[in-house]
Amino acid sequence: MPDDAAEEPGTDAVEDAGDTGETAASENTGEATTADGAESTEAAGEATTEAAAAPELSEAAAELLAQRLERERIERRKAEKAGPIAAGTKLSGTAADLLAAVRAVESGEKPVATAFTGPEPTPRRSAAPEAVRRPQPVAAEPGAPAGETVASVRRVLVEGGAPETLAAQVVAALGEGADDQLREDPWQLLRVPGVRPEQADGFARALLGAECAPDDERRGRSVIGWLLEQAALAGHTALEASALTAALAKQGVPDPDAATQSAIAEGEVLVFQDALDEPAVPVQRTDDEAEAEEGAERPVRVLIGLERYALAEESLADGLAKLINSVPKEDGSAADWERAGAAKGSTGELIRAVAGHGLVLHTGGEASLEEPAALLHAAAAFGLRAWAAAYSPVGRDRFTALLTRSAEAADNGTGEGPRVATVAGLLAGAEGPGRDTDGALDLDLLVVLDAPQLDVETAALLTESLPDGARLVLAGDPAVLWSAGPGRVFADLLAARACPHVVSRRPDLGPVGELVSGIGIGELNQVEAPGKEVVIVPVRDAGEAVHRTVQLVADSVPRVIGVPAEQTAVITPGHGGAAGTRALNVALKERLNPGPGRFGGFDPGDRVAYSPTPGRTVVGQVVKADAEGLHLSCAGEPVVVPKERVEQSVRHGWALTAHQAVGARWPAVVVVLPGDAAQALSRPWVYTAFSRADRHLSVVHGADQALPRAVAEVPAKPRTTRLPVLLRPQVPVGG
Repeated sequence: MPDDAAEEPGTDAVEDAGDTGETAASENTGEATTADGAESTEAAGEATTEAAAAPELSEAAAELLAQRLERERIERRKAEKAGPIAAGTKLSGTAADLLAAVRAVESGEKPVATAFTGPEPTPRRSAAPEAVRRPQPVAAEPGAPAGETVASVRRVLVEGGAPETLAAQVVAALGEGADDQLREDPWQLLRVPGVRPEQADGFARALLGAECAPDDERRGRSVIGWLLEQAALAGHTALEASALTAALAKQGVPDPDAATQSAIAEGEVLVFQDALDEPAVPVQRTDDEAEAEEGAERPVRVLIGLERYALAEESLADGLAKLINSVPKEDGSAADWERAGAAKGSTGELIRAVAGHGLVLHTGGEASLEEPAALLHAAAAFGLRAWAAAYSPVGRDRFTALLTRSAEAADNGTGEGPRVATVAGLLAGAEGPGRDTDGALDLDLLVVLDAPQLDVETAALLTESLPDGARLVLAGDPAVLWSAGPGRVFADLLAARACPHVVSRRPDLGPVGELVSGIGIGELNQVEAPGKEVVIVPVRDAGEAVHRTVQLVADSVPRVIGVPAEQTAVITPGHGGAAGTRALNVALKERLNPGPGRFGGFDPGDRVAYSPTPGRTVVGQVVKADAEGLHLSCAGEPVVVPKERVEQSVRHGWALTAHQAVGARWPAVVVVLPGDAAQALSRPWVYTAFSRADRHLSVVHGADQALPRAVAEVPAKPRTTRLPVLLRPQVPVGG
């Protein structure tokens, strides 16, 4: 069941949560594959694992360590939260019933078991700390359950007709006693990445027999958790109650309201009511209407979410509010900052904004990176501990090179200039300045590049890790695709207008820059390209698209443009289909590095896309394979992938999706737009794919009018988040 077609699931919250396509847990690999495709779902959700331990902490290990730190932080937050959920005013119908029940439980007026009408909930099981988890790597960690636990789970899976290869993932999701939990509640199988409700239903029927029923409360609760996880993979941190109810009905839950009440009673989900914004334009009302509305309650929306993302979003809002409302410590004299802020244009604006504020947003394209580079050099000249953090190793290396060749990189008198790390490495301690005695990052100024790629959990970790008085600059291009994980942190902050926002006035130059700038405002313009910087290659069908793509990469671009094949990337909308990444990679391997694929389908010299953790992709090359596993070189760093995890975490990487390519750039890019990809195209997708090219862009075009229509009419799909509501009462009006 291939994951063909689009990169992002659904066009609304219900589709995102419940209709992301047919997904199977492969018996051989355990890999989640979707028919709708959804790169954001696949990138964030397919079961992947870290590399084997290396002498030094690798990118994968750093990411895993960051995740463990996040889980520990969440547990601390759980212990600290003693008060009831913040709730608003009057509701009616189901929403009122839900909130009344929650308040009754929180106040102690009613025990959980009697707070709701209807059948008594199934006694709560002994489970792992998190009610429902995002897909996590399944490699054994220190303190992992013993092998007999996996063996006992394997026996239960076989008894229920499920693939026994899922045993390790079940134990990773449920912890010790996973076998007993599955027998007590077979629908807990839905907590394993890639398993769908219909598969869990079959498993439950085999174990429970006549006791298995569609209205079983255990099924309803598990399906709710699954739907909210699917929504998180699509970018939502919560779902509106009405959307969740509709999605439950699509999954065959007879009484969605009762199922939701049961999940709330069991503490597996949280319910929120957020006040809706007042209309921007006042509505003219008669005196009678005004009098009638004077006592009316402000309208609210009811949201249902998982505790993990709720706590992360609350923590992020607290950290951002602290930065916005704080006065940065006085490093460097006012005269120093004033002299640096005298720089021309938006560079000076950025420096002046950072001088007096704890949080500053900076937006612009690739050329705008000169401005945070100038800021970092100025701050280092004052004696500040200045660091930048990039989303990917490629972005880190590119920005390091920019700092090195920058005109401001002259000796600043301190003997030490600004430095760059990856976000994952910075948080895990594998890169960056390390931590001070209070556990905060040992720095004064942090500039985060590629800020649109920050999900709520990563952003929360960053803000919590900053020392008092530190300055944070979030910089990035707001037109690119959003994060693979839940939330739209950068976009929410831009919309909130709660802190200074500096817009770069440095345009990306050249024909590619001109083309991409037009796409950013919804215009697909013809550009003059005397040096063949932009080439359109029309094709009739997918077969011709594959043929022309191989010809461009292997022959035309090296011969005419002078960019070798190893410096050219291919970007296409999805993994499946006749011109998806799979088909293109097969054709490109045959031409560029033919071989038998003797190492799990790979040969030395193959270009690969390695996913150390869900939602993270690093492009590398196969070096060799031995008893340890598959040896890769990723951004110059050695990585070893255990052989049993190769099929899940490594793909051929000559052709990528736009989500995989975010954060990286190549001298030449070939974008493939087959006719069957029309539904996958949007303005952010086209902008992201086209803007990955430095010198040359070829567009293999078979999508006809779908391309200009996507640029002009298809914006980013909305995401449901709570960050703006959480920020509103914590920051001063007008920022």
